[in-house]
Amino acid sequence: MPPASVTLAADRSTAEAPSRLPRQGVAALTLGALGVVYGDIGTSPLYTMKEVFAPHTGVPLDALRIVGAVSTIFWALMLVVTLKYVVLILRADNHGEGGGLALTALAAEAVRSRPALRRGLLLLGVFGATLFYGDAVITPAISVLGAMEGLGVIAPALGAYVVPATIAVLVGLFAVQRYGTGLVGRFFGPVIVLWFATLGAIGAVHIAEQPAILAALNPLHAWSFVTGRGWQLPAAIGAIVLALTGAEALYADMGHFGKRPIRIAWTGLVLPALALNYMGQGALLMKDPAAIENPFYHLFPEAWLVPALVLATLAAIIASQAVISGAYSLTRQAVQLGFLPRMRVLYTSAREPGQIYMPAVNSMLLAAVLGAVLFFGSSSALAAAYGIAVTLTMLTTTLLTWFVVRERWRLPSWLAGGATAFFLAVDALLVAGCAVKFLDGGWFPLALGLLLFVVMSTWWRGRARLMDEIRQDGLELRGFIDGLQAQAIHRAGRTAVYPVADVATVPQALLHNLKHNQVLHECNVVLTVEFEPVPWVPQEERVQVESLGNRFWRVTLRFGFMDTPDVPKALDLVRAQGLAIPPFETTYFLSRETLVPAPGGGLANWRARLFAAMSRNAGGVVEFLRLPDNAVVELGTRLQV
Repeated sequence: MPPASVTLAADRSTAEAPSRLPRQGVAALTLGALGVVYGDIGTSPLYTMKEVFAPHTGVPLDALRIVGAVSTIFWALMLVVTLKYVVLILRADNHGEGGGLALTALAAEAVRSRPALRRGLLLLGVFGATLFYGDAVITPAISVLGAMEGLGVIAPALGAYVVPATIAVLVGLFAVQRYGTGLVGRFFGPVIVLWFATLGAIGAVHIAEQPAILAALNPLHAWSFVTGRGWQLPAAIGAIVLALTGAEALYADMGHFGKRPIRIAWTGLVLPALALNYMGQGALLMKDPAAIENPFYHLFPEAWLVPALVLATLAAIIASQAVISGAYSLTRQAVQLGFLPRMRVLYTSAREPGQIYMPAVNSMLLAAVLGAVLFFGSSSALAAAYGIAVTLTMLTTTLLTWFVVRERWRLPSWLAGGATAFFLAVDALLVAGCAVKFLDGGWFPLALGLLLFVVMSTWWRGRARLMDEIRQDGLELRGFIDGLQAQAIHRAGRTAVYPVADVATVPQALLHNLKHNQVLHECNVVLTVEFEPVPWVPQEERVQVESLGNRFWRVTLRFGFMDTPDVPKALDLVRAQGLAIPPFETTYFLSRETLVPAPGGGLANWRARLFAAMSRNAGGVVEFLRLPDNAVVELGTRLQV
């Protein structure tokens, strides 16, 4: 059984990253944020304006609607990204960390006195997290496809090579993940700065030629555009949503850079560059409606098309890298919070524990991305699939934030309720706009998210059911230890560590050792590893030691969901509490269960079989807890679920 249990205990106000390096300067962090956080939203100009005026939206390509569409995009960036995320959501940090699961932990802690609501919020948060994987599949596909479609602008004959070139770029990108992103990451910031500078500069050139587009800054034009679309409004909104994809990254990557650098980067460079580029595309379309074929690339003079294509490709790779790294981080968090089985994690940097590589996630993500490219074939087709997962994630974030601002921050009901109602209305409009694209491709990320939700909820419920089974059939630990007092049992002169999930029952490995070998060790440690709903647990709160008598101790190790669990290193801390565990005189006894689906086991038959299959294929406890290979003994047992 996996020894890690999930305890959603009270947040620790002193939690921090004990192994982190000192913070860099604000300028360096801002540059890093540009390279990681804003790649996704920064590549949206590649395809957004083209989709707003696509035939299926019914938006006429005339000066009035062009100004209205650009105004709607600008004010959507202001309301959703600036007001909601930059001003409000970034305040909801879980000891410096952000993201869907970090927010879920905060919301769940805010209502911990109401167990049913708490469970509901956990499942809601998990559902929101699964939607991120849909975004992680579509973002690399649509970003690289959108960049490669510039080949057709350079020379129409090259259009046939768009999909093969996209596949080659994506395969290369995923292939280099195993070497880590540290070296490549140093180049991300400068490249993305050049990208945003180019977006703003080329947009400003066209604005100067057609200054009438500046009327888009007036929100009345956005209001007129929205109210004037009638029954076709959802289709138009579904295209405008493309300008907002990547907004969640501002919150998800907060732990890497901090809220201040993210805010500086947004207000100082990203927002102005995006606004200028969208208005520049609008100005171009007012002057030359035929440029709607690909308004982004038509911004550039013919001599600049190749450099623009190269820069766009680099920006698309950066956008893809951000969601790939995010998928690794989210998966590790899900594992440590108990929603996924253990997976192999490789650390690609000796200095930065957050730089990880997960081979299984990388392979599955690459397969899904290539499948999306081959199935949809163009950025326009993928645009139909893009957005619905993002907007549902935004809606989930708003709902979870309500419990944080009302129950945790204790803001007045009128203020918390008013702000939540406003953002829920905006999110609902965005979701409705994307819902009309369901049959055209919107089903794809939802189906992927639903599949992952079934997998994650099955593992969560299966683990809970397994723990109930162990408690029902197991021996009570205190009574067992007291019963040993009168027995003469041979003692081996070493230390035995028994990792368990349930601290109240006798470890199965201990019972098997006693039954078959008829021996106890001189020192017996019943070890529990708990993952708290905080990113980091400080060293002084890492270990709790309790003497149980008769040379038995109960040791509890606590880690945050961003910590790297290293049991031997953590056990060095118990010496300060009066217990010595010599590393070269210690054996770790693990219980390896074979799960057998059985009728009446508390899980539907298909869930029981899925849970058993996931358990068989879970990563090893030895690797997960960093136990020494030459000091581990595994003893098997069979359990029904």
